[in-house]
Amino acid sequence: MDALLQLLHPLFAPAFTLLGSPISWTELIAFALALWMVVCNMRVRPLAWPLALLSSLLYFLLFWDGKLYGEASLQLLFAAFALWGWWQWLRGKGADGEKLRVRRLDRQGLALALLLTLAAWPVLGLFLQHQTDSPLPYWDAFPTVTSLLGQWLLGRKYQENWSVWVLVNVVSVALFAYKGYWLTVVLYAVFIPMSVAGWRAWQRQLQPALAA
Repeated sequence: MDALLQLLHPLFAPAFTLLGSPISWTELIAFALALWMVVCNMRVRPLAWPLALLSSLLYFLLFWDGKLYGEASLQLLFAAFALWGWWQWLRGKGADGEKLRVRRLDRQGLALALLLTLAAWPVLGLFLQHQTDSPLPYWDAFPTVTSLLGQWLLGRKYQENWSVWVLVNVVSVALFAYKGYWLTVVLYAVFIPMSVAGWRAWQRQLQPALAA
């Protein structure tokens, strides 16, 4: 990994300075791709997934370099989820055998998803605490496991993904502010109202189905 970071060293050169912290080209490009991705998600456009793939790989490099190993590992999972989600939105089908459409998760499914997420959080936090030099193992772990839930819900076009992203984004703003990733702090702060807008946009897609 150190050899890869050295090879990509030009990407870590400062593009500009924000609040006293240098903003690298890696963070700047990932920022732009991530914003574009969320706009595509709101409009239910499959282009969101290749944008997510590229953005995740760039954020993996950024977070690994900053010793946020949980967040870095999450980006690799995001990259894998991007390929899966891309396939789901293009070829995936619901339980009725029809092409995936925007829908809601039933109470049993939501309860199970939340229980699994809450169980995984302390397990990952304990691992990061004892196996890495992460400065905030449990704060690092929480958005990691919660984001996996959000990605699954998003990939299967469940509206509840947007409420999960609000929670993830709030916690991530604090985490990235601690590390001085100010452009990423701005990005995740912008993601919060965008997630609310995404919920509303998907709600409008749900209404014709509910009326039918």
